[in-house]
Amino acid sequence: MLEETMLGKKVWAVVGANRNPGKYGNMIYKKLRARGYEAYAVNPIYDTVEGDVCYPGLSSLPKTPDVVNMVVSPKKGLEIIKEAKALGIEYIWLQPGTYDDELMKEIDRLGLSAVQACVLVATR
Repeated sequence: MLEETMLGKKVWAVVGANRNPGKYGNMIYKKLRARGYEAYAVNPIYDTVEGDVCYPGLSSLPKTPDVVNMVVSPKKGLEIIKEAKALGIEYIWLQPGTYDDELMKEIDRLGLSAVQACVLVATR
């Protein structure tokens, strides 16, 4: 199952990570780290998230992630999946509310693998 394959990958980028503990981008980032994942915060607005370096984009990460967790709008997501494809990243995890028909068509066109589910629930 694709979801299990992705959860088995240990290097993740959380696109839309943020400093607000009440927002999903923060909760997801913290939970992945707590579960032993090597997670990187990606958000051009912040220099740090939870005391860790926050990177402006996927290309600026010190290591290419296995999975990109999307916590941004579908419109912003289009740029991210194109960057992911260019970097050779195959797996995209789409949180609820982060995808629409246009984004899903582009994921298919690029040949990426995507899961539409809440990673907070999947990593209980």
